[in-house]
Amino acid sequence: MAATKPKASTQSQSSGNMSPRVWLYSILLTLQYGAQPLISKRFTRREVIVTSSVLICEGAKVVCALILMAKDGTLKKLAKEWTLVGSLTASGLPAAIYALQNSLLQISYRNLDSLTFSMLNQTKIIFTAFFTYFILRQKQSIQQIGALFLLIMAAVLLSVGEGSSKASSGGDPEQILFYGIVPVLVASVLSGLASALCQWASQVKKHSSYLMTVEMSIVGSLCLLASISKSPDGEAIRRHGFFYGWTPLTLIPVVANALGGILVGLVTSLAGGVRKGFVIVSALLVTAMLQFLFEGKPPSIYCLMALPLVISSISIYQKYPYRYSTKKKEA
Repeated sequence: MAATKPKASTQSQSSGNMSPRVWLYSILLTLQYGAQPLISKRFTRREVIVTSSVLICEGAKVVCALILMAKDGTLKKLAKEWTLVGSLTASGLPAAIYALQNSLLQISYRNLDSLTFSMLNQTKIIFTAFFTYFILRQKQSIQQIGALFLLIMAAVLLSVGEGSSKASSGGDPEQILFYGIVPVLVASVLSGLASALCQWASQVKKHSSYLMTVEMSIVGSLCLLASISKSPDGEAIRRHGFFYGWTPLTLIPVVANALGGILVGLVTSLAGGVRKGFVIVSALLVTAMLQFLFEGKPPSIYCLMALPLVISSISIYQKYPYRYSTKKKEA
């Protein structure tokens, strides 16, 4: 039992003493995460088939991860240690979930403004907390529970604000709800489930961040390819071609998204969840700033009301983890 206590102290120490490399990864992830919605809307045409962009993105993740594994020498060990059963056990289900999540996010990108998308996407912390408790039995402190309620309030504000603002500007409220708000919230639920499953795999199976990226990208791509025959995207690919609507600029958001996936694993493994939380908060501010600078649209009143709630809830959730009582441990 004594071994469980140092884990919390180790995490707090790692969040306090950041190496230059971790600072670099954190800054890059902040910029990527905050800019991704704007990059996708600007460089991805509406005609682009979602499945094609997701598959190319997963392929780019595999290439990046394999290059990094070859660079740090872990690629050679795979031939002796890797097994198909172990790979499917650790990465199969999370990969299928993430593949569906990515498709939903691609749909949502096109129907929500960038800041609203980024803030609604943060509700995945609520579902991550739920599934982490359900699967790994990790409890939440009172402050964390309060932070989750703040985040729910922010999500409600954003849902109301997004529907009313776009309806008044001539948009279709039903399209905004069912093709913007609902997909990103469902993607958040799936993200929470997959995150808990990945944490279980890393603790039990001891998979590295790069290996998990490769396995999950391959399995997720296979799941998407299997669904193409009966999906609307599959019909569109057969009719118009795989790269319908693509331009050379379409590769920019695809590659950026792939690099972001690599950075998420690196920041989480090297700095822990506390640092990742600060990255998420900073990314919200980056999104707001970029949207104002490049699109000339100041945030709506609902976004302004929700922004401090999101920032406060994520900060409180990361700052006050559940601490097990020493008396209970001794008993």
